[in-house]
Amino acid sequence: MTTSQHDGLGAADIIAFLATTEPERAREFYRATLGLRLVSDDGFALVFDAAGTMLRIQKVDEHRPPPFTALGWRVDDIAETVAALSARGVEMARYPGIDQDGSGIWNAPGGAQVAWFHDPDGNTLSLTEFPGPDRS
Repeated sequence: MTTSQHDGLGAADIIAFLATTEPERAREFYRATLGLRLVSDDGFALVFDAAGTMLRIQKVDEHRPPPFTALGWRVDDIAETVAALSARGVEMARYPGIDQDGSGIWNAPGGAQVAWFHDPDGNTLSLTEFPGPDRS
């Protein structure tokens, strides 16, 4: 959906951005490992469809991954998702001072469960399962 300048951005579609210095590895990771559909690959970016959200992974010469989560997914069953990613060779990140279970899943004080992992460029990605029937 697009929006006019008078509508504000509340109804506009989000475009997510990450960066890569190794587009071939990033393409394989996001397409084959994470299962996102590759929409295009040009001189500027890899473009994926992430459940209707455009994810542009910009091709750059230098990249310093941010020291925080850059992109995350809301999942219905975090244990199942972590197991599936682990079977594809994805290693969950571990952080000192955060009580994570054997699979790398942290139980947040509000009831959400979170796990983190990194893409080939070191960008921190996350999975979150929210509690309750509406999982919002």
